[in-house]
Formats: sequence, structure tokens, C-alpha cells
Amino acid sequence: MQEELIQRRGLMLVLSSPSGAGKTTISRRLLDIEPLLQMSVSATTRPKRPGETEGRDYFFLDREEFGMRANKDEFLEHARVFDHYYGTPKGPVEDTLSKGRDVLFDIDWQGTQQIKEKAPSDLVRVFILPPSTIELEQRLRRRAQDSEEVVERRMSEASSEMSHWQEYEYVIINRDIEHSVDQVRAVLSAERLRRERQLGLGGFVKALREQC
Repeated sequence: MQEELIQRRGLMLVLSSPSGAGKTTISRRLLDIEPLLQMSVSATTRPKRPGETEGRDYFFLDREEFGMRANKDEFLEHARVFDHYYGTPKGPVEDTLSKGRDVLFDIDWQGTQQIKEKAPSDLVRVFILPPSTIELEQRLRRRAQDSEEVVERRMSEASSEMSHWQEYEYVIINRDIEHSVDQVRAVLSAERLRRERQLGLGGFVKALREQC
């Protein structure tokens, strides 16, 4: 069938939000129910922790190799976080996209800006907002993972992070996790149908016209 000639190029789905808005929970749900979606694997210079696997959790590099790859522009985005470097290697992402699979990124607005500069046509950006600052603080406290000092710091950082919402194509107010997951899936469905991502579509339409 002519339709089999159409292949889809994958997309890069970025979810960003202030801490506690639900981004990580939404990401996990998406990975569970979207078979064509996989999580981006970052490279890092930090030591491997017990139970971590090379290529699944991270690509572990020493500082010299990380620096060489950064100088060769082999990362879609990279940054220093405290004493270690983190970055997204281009090669594995491009390989995944070329196979018609999508890559999910859980990164902040700064990393998103870097990817936008290097691969704008493959990028789909979604910003997750909390319904209120009161709810955001309650969610941070319910997690019981952070000290009072850390909660206060995350709340003070939230305003700065949320100021970048206009840089994203889609904005979701996360009042309910399942509804928010459905909304992100709707974005995925629509973006997968974009004309420029359906490779071979021109030839398919040409064949259809010739049959008329």
C-alpha cells in the first residue's frame, strides 16, 4: 500500500515546571502508557551510584571527555549543576527520532532554550503550572522529601521559573494529574500529525492524484 511509504519523524517533548507542579509524575505516567515515547538519557560527570546502569540511567563521562564533546557541539544542551556537568548527547536522540520514536525531556527553561537553538523543528514545549502557589507549597510539603529550608528555597525559585511560561507552545494548569496527562497526550497526538513530520507524504499525495 502507498500509505506504508509514509514514515513519521519523532519529536522531542519537553516538560518544564517549577518543582512540585507535577512534571515528574506526569512524565512517569506518559512513559507507562505511550509505547513510542522514551526518556532522554543524559551524560554526566558525577560518579555512578549503586544500581545505576550505563546508557540507561546516564552516560558516565569524565570531565575531560565531557569538555571535548561540548567543544565539538555534541550536546543538545548542557549545564553545570553544583560540582558536576550534565548534558544531552545529540547522537542517541537523533537516532531515536529517525526511527519514528519520541524523546521526553524533563529539563528547565535554560536547557529548553539551548535545544530550541539547535533543533527547533523537532521540539515541542509544554509548561506545567500549579493551580495556585498555596497548592504548590502544599504539594512540596506532602512529598516530605525536603527540609523546611529547601521548601522555602523552591518556593522562592518558583516565581522566576514560571516567568518563562510564554516561551512554550503549550501551557497546562495541573489541577488533576490524570486530566493533565490526557492533555499532554492530546498535544502529542496533534504534533505527531504535523505535515513536516510525516516523511513521504508528498509522494503519497502525488500517487493519489495520479490515480484520479
